[in-house]
Amino acid sequence: MSDVTDAVAHFAEHGTAVPALVLASLAALIATAGFRTRWSRRHGQAPPADDTGARPPTTERTAGTGPTGRETTGSEQGGSEPGGSAHGGSAHGGESALWRMRTTVRDAPGSLAVLCAALAERRIDILSLQTHPLAEGTMDEFLLRAPGELSGTELADLATAAGGARTWTERADAHDLVDAPTRVLALAARTALDAAELPLALRQLLGRCTIRSLPATGGARTGARAAQGVPPEGTLEDTVLRLRAPEGGVISVERPHLPFTPAEFARARALVELDARLGPRIPHARDVLTLTEGSDITVRRVDTRDVPAAKAMHERCSARTLGLRYHGPVGDADRYLNHLLSPRFGRTLAAQTASGRIVALGHLLWDGDETEVALLVEDGWQRRGIGGELLGRLVAMAAETGCESVYAVTQASNTGMVAAMRGLGLPLDYQIEEGTLVVTARLDPVTRSGAPLPHGERIGRE
Repeated sequence: MSDVTDAVAHFAEHGTAVPALVLASLAALIATAGFRTRWSRRHGQAPPADDTGARPPTTERTAGTGPTGRETTGSEQGGSEPGGSAHGGSAHGGESALWRMRTTVRDAPGSLAVLCAALAERRIDILSLQTHPLAEGTMDEFLLRAPGELSGTELADLATAAGGARTWTERADAHDLVDAPTRVLALAARTALDAAELPLALRQLLGRCTIRSLPATGGARTGARAAQGVPPEGTLEDTVLRLRAPEGGVISVERPHLPFTPAEFARARALVELDARLGPRIPHARDVLTLTEGSDITVRRVDTRDVPAAKAMHERCSARTLGLRYHGPVGDADRYLNHLLSPRFGRTLAAQTASGRIVALGHLLWDGDETEVALLVEDGWQRRGIGGELLGRLVAMAAETGCESVYAVTQASNTGMVAAMRGLGLPLDYQIEEGTLVVTARLDPVTRSGAPLPHGERIGRE
């Protein structure tokens, strides 16, 4: 992983033409290997890096529910151990199921052979095997194709009887068959193109986990004191790892039950180092849309470099509009922008006029295991479908990262936001307490995304 990230960062530091060549080469490698991993809450695929959220309508979007365990360093083989096979189907030719299993064996000759023989005896195919040494013993991670009648508990009992310890099992799917080098290349390429990809890339690298970015400024628990407690090389504590974020804060990763290995820690650290070396970056794609009255607006990604333009929009918004958006004193609105526009905490789309003036902002914010959406549209540009367009694109991005739902926090009197959420055509849940309304949209397996403006037409892409 570190070799890949070092290579990507080296070329990315030498102008714009070379990174394009490097990334094109990475894309070719990925295509050759047939990379088709779909991101989910446990693991999956992020939206394209050159992305403004535009999606063609579809009725076949699948919300993946893949497994947790991800690749780790060490030897990697595809069905080459005793009893292993890379062929599809069960050894009996009947129903089969894919499983990911981790178990720790003694670091002694023959220990792994005993385990593999036990698997072969039960007609279990070893599709891939990765090993990484620990302080005591060696942890082996298997991708298995087992007869359909075998349960995870039975697999764990089988491994224990063959000398394994601290065994963990979870169902896998066909997307786990992608080889580890291809996955690493894809993660490095996506991270190199878009700073917002880092949290998602870490989640794909490490499996089902909770990733939180603690800013460099803030309270005692989330600010500078948190950063001071983490050395430059990071810390690894069983099921929690912490890394120094490029902007000075801390990236905290927690995974229930399954401890991180030193190899996983090293890979995560290499990915963060790549992000730090490349500096601020977002995709430059722009979509030009035409409203019914003939006005053109452009939708693009923005980041903290656009804070001055976002503050200028705040100044043009009425106190009521700002109050509906931020649920607090209007004078505090500006102080949220550095956080909201930071790629570390999510993605932000802006709608701007032909003169470059930002008139609307839409935010997709990673909130631990949940995902929040938020909108702010300048008064003079409201009720033209711009908010609905931004929201549709953000929800499309969320669906492709495997989110099961997105939620919006607003006030019961904010009819515009409620109408935009209803316009998604998704199942909605409403919770209201003391005037605060939380609207949650469930992203069902069939999710239509990338809907055009209700009152406009997409006329091109720059």
